[in-house]
Amino acid sequence: MHAMLPLLRPSDFPPLTRRSVRTLQINLGYRCNQTCLHCHVNAGPKRREMMAHETVELALEKLRECRIGTLDLTGGAPELNPHFRELVSAARELGVTVIDRCNLTILSEPGQEDLAGFLAARGVDVVASLPCYLAENVDGQRGKGVHARSIGGLRRLNELGYGHPDSGLTLDLVYNPGGSSLPPPQQSLEADYRRELQQRHGIVFNRLLTLTNMPIARFGSTLVSRGEFADYMTLLRRSMQPANLDKVMCRDLVSVDWRGYLYDCDFNQMLDLPIGGRQAPLHLRDLDRLMTRDSPIEIGDHCYGCTAGQGSSCGGSLSSQAVETA
Repeated sequence: MHAMLPLLRPSDFPPLTRRSVRTLQINLGYRCNQTCLHCHVNAGPKRREMMAHETVELALEKLRECRIGTLDLTGGAPELNPHFRELVSAARELGVTVIDRCNLTILSEPGQEDLAGFLAARGVDVVASLPCYLAENVDGQRGKGVHARSIGGLRRLNELGYGHPDSGLTLDLVYNPGGSSLPPPQQSLEADYRRELQQRHGIVFNRLLTLTNMPIARFGSTLVSRGEFADYMTLLRRSMQPANLDKVMCRDLVSVDWRGYLYDCDFNQMLDLPIGGRQAPLHLRDLDRLMTRDSPIEIGDHCYGCTAGQGSSCGGSLSSQAVETA
């Protein structure tokens, strides 16, 4: 694995400051039942990093004290953390919106057969990874049989009401390119997904979110090994849209790693760029220090990935502007 940070800093990316903390995005651990090439977390079945119960309790305490409205759970596969369900249930009791970033195949893992029902019963928003509606593309990126299991997971969620109008159960899908290109326009791709998934499998969903592959961790290292890193960075820089700077997720979100340390985003977490710097990183117990406006955000050349073309965030594209993918 290549070290990516020296290739991304120092950077001429425009300076950014935080407006507020509306979302606490918690990485519950790097263990995952899949190993995907594009994964910026470098997650997989052999990872052992996992958030401890005392840190989960601290997160709940801070959600309550700081009156944060949204808890965004990610990983790895966040559901593999043994405290996942306790955290979800307690957060929902606080009235917090909970998002589960689900890879869909986790729904059919041994011991997780009741997971979809658990999520539905607590009104959890599901953001599900599905990099294509075609089996060959999904399996090529994520492994043999992943597409079939993903479709099975979507059908189960649909059966519970997810994705249906007026059900109150939100099901969003996530697309990311298979290689070193930008995503196509989100609106037109969503129409394709909606048509193909309905015709092929009878599946419905609420929104499609398009994400840009970030030049860090496993994907960034692969670009370096293939001699494609410089060209990809040129594409991101050339496609940067200044208007997206106002909408990037780091301005209203704080990322938390499995140990409880704070980052401006999940990407900075993977680059080991904590808030407060490596010498004095801020922890969950310090979260109240970020509740005031205009705290500086750690930046690097990877930030161009969030502002290129339509822009990219955990909520999908930031604008409806057409993008260049060549």
